[in-house]
Amino acid sequence: MTAALSPEHRAASVARMAAERFDIVVVGGGVTGTGAALDAATRGLSVALIEATDYAAGASSKSSKLIHGGLRYLEMLDFGLVREALTERAVLLTRIAPHLVRPVPFLWPLTHRLWERPYVGAGLLLYDTLGGGRAVPRSRHLSRTRALELAPALRPDALVGGIHFYDAQEDDARMVACLARTAAAHGAAMATRVAMVGLLTLRPSGRVTGITASDLLNGADLEIRARHVVLATGAWTGGAAGSALGELQVRPSKGVHIVVPRHRIAMDTGLLTRTENSVLFVIPWGDHWLIGDTDTEWPYDPAHPAASRADIDYLLAKVNHMLREPLTADDIEGVFVGLRPLVAAGAGRAGPGAGTTKLSREHSVDSSVPGLSVIAGGKYTTYRVMARDLIDAAVRDLAGESGNAGPAGAAGAAGAAGAAGAIPASRTHQVPLAGAEGFAELRAARGQIARSSGLPVTQIERLLGRYGSDVTDLLDLMARRPSLKEPIPGAGPYLSAEIVYGCTHEGAVSLDDVLSRRTRIRIEFRDRGADAARHAAALMAPELGWDASRVAAEITRYHEMIAADLAAESMPDDRSAFKVATQHLRASRSTSPLRPP
Repeated sequence: MTAALSPEHRAASVARMAAERFDIVVVGGGVTGTGAALDAATRGLSVALIEATDYAAGASSKSSKLIHGGLRYLEMLDFGLVREALTERAVLLTRIAPHLVRPVPFLWPLTHRLWERPYVGAGLLLYDTLGGGRAVPRSRHLSRTRALELAPALRPDALVGGIHFYDAQEDDARMVACLARTAAAHGAAMATRVAMVGLLTLRPSGRVTGITASDLLNGADLEIRARHVVLATGAWTGGAAGSALGELQVRPSKGVHIVVPRHRIAMDTGLLTRTENSVLFVIPWGDHWLIGDTDTEWPYDPAHPAASRADIDYLLAKVNHMLREPLTADDIEGVFVGLRPLVAAGAGRAGPGAGTTKLSREHSVDSSVPGLSVIAGGKYTTYRVMARDLIDAAVRDLAGESGNAGPAGAAGAAGAAGAAGAIPASRTHQVPLAGAEGFAELRAARGQIARSSGLPVTQIERLLGRYGSDVTDLLDLMARRPSLKEPIPGAGPYLSAEIVYGCTHEGAVSLDDVLSRRTRIRIEFRDRGADAARHAAALMAPELGWDASRVAAEITRYHEMIAADLAAESMPDDRSAFKVATQHLRASRSTSPLRPP
């Protein structure tokens, strides 16, 4: 099922939020929040989701773009987490998102002659067999000669052999957009640029009965009533919820990636190697490599994570240790940084003195306040399990609440379930995401589609990998408006149609939405999308009703965001990077076309 997250859908959703009482209100539009909205909606519950900025605007668009079990967690003896993640990898690859998730090869270079091959080999053998490990090709051992044939960019003295293995890759922001569209297709009311202000509570019991919120597009205040509120706000956990969070504490960990041209590293495979504290990934990404990442605590405002020169120098040093031809800062096309919402409190977790690399990647759900559940921790790969556990907690509360207050409005499904003592089971392991159904057939016919559309086969393959079977919507759009077949100036191979489609079907309401997340222009091009901004804004204007002043404001704001990133990247450390980035963004608020959350 597919729905269009159009401006009309948003307006209708906001109207519903003002008028209805929902079973579940989800706060947070990242992968866990959109996954939770889909999980609840497919159980027959009435659902509303709000997001203060954009779908995937936080860490869910700034991950390593991998669906993986987490090899390093085997070394930490966290077999349960690895098994769970590999099972989820298989579900995504083979069942619910085959258009978005695909196998990706990696080389693990061996650097010690005696002990490392059996040690790493045993771990990868376990990796091949745990959970859904067999959804990708099995690992194989390589001599140094064969490893260098796959990766001639590596220094011969940097390895004595290698092991070739597979994980899976996706575009994290596109996955979230598909989750949001699928949730909407199952009846969820979805709205970005709606910020939570506080919780509504019933006195004297203290039960949460909804939220207060602000519509940042038009300035309206909202009361959204709900039988249960779930917070999936990542590094922002806390905020308006305040003391209602109980003992759940989040320690944000900063992860930085750099993007370099594909031709600068001669390899036919990705690379994974151990560092002193963590691991280094070199990940194939179209015409680019993603190199990452870092894992350091971020004690500043989560709204403004910033990469510093120290982060970039660290990544360059680590990858150059392996390369014949070292990379320099001039090779960098893009930089992105996200915050992992790691859980700091709870039994068995690292204490406050430990580095974030030692914190568990498992998730925690806190439901200590009636009517409220909060989730933190976890990893992108296991978003569906996190969403299921979060909605399970909510439904358990609904079952108890139904004995005291009967269902109202659209809440009948949950009320009936509660009265019967049954918990509706999660179905998301068998619910295809938008674009999945019919994908295989269209991919098999890609040559014919290319001939009939007048686009190159390579372009059709790229579009299929981004939109799946929903590529037919884009092709229909281009057939009606042939000018939209043109590449975006300064950002080919992206097509003009993708900008328009981001507005009409994927909920984009700002220039940053389309250049940073509906496309990945902001991280893939050396100018960070500066050249593409004017063309993209002109395409968006008629779709979103922008006048000339709004177009100018959007372009100015986007250029100021780029300037803030570049200024931070020249700073020596986190403190100075955060300071200069926030100074830039604070000074630009007067030009912002949207109210800040």
